Amino acid sequence: MSSLNDPKKREWAKRRNFAFRLNIFFFAVFIVFSVLIVRLAFLQFVEGSELKELKNTNSEVVNPIPPIRGNIYDVNGYAIAYSTSSQSLYYELPNNPDEDEVIDLAHRLAEVFEQYGDKEKSTKSAAEIVNDMDVGFDINKEEKTILNYSSSPRRLKTDLTKEEIAYILEHKEEFSGVYVREESVRKYSEDTIAVQLTGYLKKFNSASNLTGYLEGKYGNQNIIKEYLDQEYVGFDGLEFMYQETLRGKNGTMTYPVNALGRIIGDPVVQPPIKGNNLYLTIDKDVQLATEEGILKHIEDLRTDPYYTSWNKSGVNATTGYAVAMEVDTGKVIAMASMPDYDPNIWEGGLSQKDYEENKIYFTNGTISTSYSNYEDPVERGKHPSSIVPLGSTIKPLTILIGLNEGLITANTTYSDTGIFYFGNDNSFIRNARSKAFGTINAFSAIENSSNTFMSAMIGEPLSKQGQEGLDLWDSYMKQFGLGVSTESGLPKELTGIIEYTDTQQTGSILSSLIFSSWGQGARYTTLQLGQYATMLANKGRRLQPQFVDKITTYEGETIEEFEPNVLNEVEYSDSYWELVHSAMTQVNKAGFEDFPYVVAAKTGTSQQSVAGKTVENAVFVAFAPAEDPKLAVAIVVPEGGYGSFGAGPIARKIFDAYFGFENENDEEAEAAVAEVEGEENDNNADEDETTEN
Repeated sequence: MSSLNDPKKREWAKRRNFAFRLNIFFFAVFIVFSVLIVRLAFLQFVEGSELKELKNTNSEVVNPIPPIRGNIYDVNGYAIAYSTSSQSLYYELPNNPDEDEVIDLAHRLAEVFEQYGDKEKSTKSAAEIVNDMDVGFDINKEEKTILNYSSSPRRLKTDLTKEEIAYILEHKEEFSGVYVREESVRKYSEDTIAVQLTGYLKKFNSASNLTGYLEGKYGNQNIIKEYLDQEYVGFDGLEFMYQETLRGKNGTMTYPVNALGRIIGDPVVQPPIKGNNLYLTIDKDVQLATEEGILKHIEDLRTDPYYTSWNKSGVNATTGYAVAMEVDTGKVIAMASMPDYDPNIWEGGLSQKDYEENKIYFTNGTISTSYSNYEDPVERGKHPSSIVPLGSTIKPLTILIGLNEGLITANTTYSDTGIFYFGNDNSFIRNARSKAFGTINAFSAIENSSNTFMSAMIGEPLSKQGQEGLDLWDSYMKQFGLGVSTESGLPKELTGIIEYTDTQQTGSILSSLIFSSWGQGARYTTLQLGQYATMLANKGRRLQPQFVDKITTYEGETIEEFEPNVLNEVEYSDSYWELVHSAMTQVNKAGFEDFPYVVAAKTGTSQQSVAGKTVENAVFVAFAPAEDPKLAVAIVVPEGGYGSFGAGPIARKIFDAYFGFENENDEEAEAAVAEVEGEENDNNADEDETTEN
């Protein structure tokens, strides 16, 4: 007890404990430093050379450079679609856009565009800029659907001037979310030449249909790995069909970097390979004449007394479709689906406003289903689409079938009373206005478009063979490209809608063949009709429609040219062809009265039930010159009424443009229509193909 209470002894004990702990600390420090020294020595003398080599080891970082897309020209070298370098202004959509800030930004941008933009081009208003931003509301703060993915930047303007770029870059803080980007921009001719055939571009990350197409076409899943998410690719038409040809190949920019990821030298650039160019078979002048001819004639059908007084059904026409093919080659000189639109709206992504205003025009109505030009979808559903029955344009083929199957000869006569009864229930069909043509043969049956001759002499005899007769008819249709693909290769092409094989719907094989014999048994596309007309003209060779004349490098060197491709061929007696061709020259056709060549044609007024009412579609096929055909055309005007009036004048415009003729005297053409009107009442039962049961 005394030792514990001794202050000196307590102090000595504390010092001894402190000294012990201090020794332990220094010993631990000694051990740590010893380990470090040993490790450093090991690194220096044992691993030093290896680490030094690793330090000096370089690697590479490769960045892809997208290629410049090839151009698309018409057959004479006029640019329809082309790529150009441009400075564009983009806007990144914020997660929660503030309405006031967005609208204020749009106003400031509108002022910049107005003050520094190209004075020769129209400027964008603040309201248009807000629409392009696609932020979910308009300038009045009314809610809208966001069309594009929220992660996709919106292009607000392309072809920026140097002054616009300079101002925006100098005042970055005033334009939050806005940036300038150099890019290759796809431009389309302002003349809107064959826009649905040409197609348009979309970003690769939103073009899901392209992936499967490329893998299927090239049998290589790796082909899509070269594509960049933000790269623009063909999404429809020839832009889609020739995507790989037009695209070219990526370039690369390779940077040398060390182990720390730092660039240690100049980049090595491998320039991209520019895409190849397409030279189409389309002739700009013929194409524009076709497009303008359709639009003008639709307007005439709806408003011009020369048409409305007689062809009353035509007042409802809003759309028109046409195909012109060279008879010997299958080259498509014109393909029009009207009305069309300006494909430049696809630049930088489509705004909601542009989408709503143009969506009914995107589809190529010559190969697939396109609808009437009514803004209201309910009203649109009350009118026929672009896929219509052929009507009397089928009759030349019906006669060929009858001749080839021995059902009739050139001299076979028939007493046409204007009406034909068939079946046990006395069902009947009749000619237009029940016109009786008296004693007629195959030639005059085509000339006068006798429904009763086709029914009594071909349709009914075939039906006596039962299913074999129906199959035989179907076989002939397919040989002439009706009900099968034209093999054009275009995306979304339909093979038609075959109704005559559904005998439960038609009532019987007899009924199917009766109605099919004069064109009411199926619905087809305008391209199918054009291929059929070409086959009639060249006497039995079904040619693949060709849209591309040649492919060149970007610099213009030809690397591939295309030859005609015969898909199948039928051999009939020359006398059969001569009979059909000669009879087709006698068919009444409005607008051809002063045409320099003899034209072989067949008009048709196909009927179909739409929304509980019967509508009449104008259909027309022709080729010229009749004695040595060069060009075949097919025209479809849904609800155009009589084929002669509703479609014939459009065909005349196409022939004029192709052969280089002028048809400037519209008053003479209208007078000719009025003259033919009287003849129609007495002579031509082709129009208004009335049927009753």
